[in-house]
Amino acid sequence: MSLEHSLLRDHDVCALLGCSRATVWRRVQDGTLPQPVRIGGITRFVGAEVHAVIEKAIADREGVILPQ
Repeated sequence: MSLEHSLLRDHDVCALLGCSRATVWRRVQDGTLPQPVRIGGITRFVGAEVHAVIEKAIADREGVILPQ
């Protein structure tokens, strides 16, 4: 499965970011992280969207302008 189509649980996002589940959901609430998708009774984050947030944070830190 490619990263573009990977779906992550909130626990997976916690591991990527090194934070608690509560922090993940606070970041969703404040718009720092993208809203997850709901499929049936499950809630998952789109892997590519989470990784894009990480890449943007790296670029912002380094002052690099990413192509849109």
